[in-house]
Amino acid sequence: MNLRRDVFQAIADPTRRAILLLLASQSMTAGAIASNFDTARPTISKHLQILTECELLQQEQNGREVSYYINARKMKDVSDFIEHFRNMWDDRFNKLENIMKQYKQKK
Repeated sequence: MNLRRDVFQAIADPTRRAILLLLASQSMTAGAIASNFDTARPTISKHLQILTECELLQQEQNGREVSYYINARKMKDVSDFIEHFRNMWDDRFNKLENIMKQYKQKK
């Protein structure tokens, strides 16, 4: 049975977010990624598996090594989803700011 991982569950983990930040500018092998953490390499491999299963990362075979890189299309999908909430909260904060300014002017 092939279960799909939830993107938001995947990025909820701070280690996985750190991996995404590492890969934001360049592709890296699992070993290079693991060298940035004080965690066992199998643990990092599990994080990479989860990020790959939810399609935030893609793999590229280079001889015997596998490089990981960001799946920009999937990251854009996540960003587009979150943007709706960002706009909603910006609107709410702007309204609150206007109410506070009006209150200060009345004093």
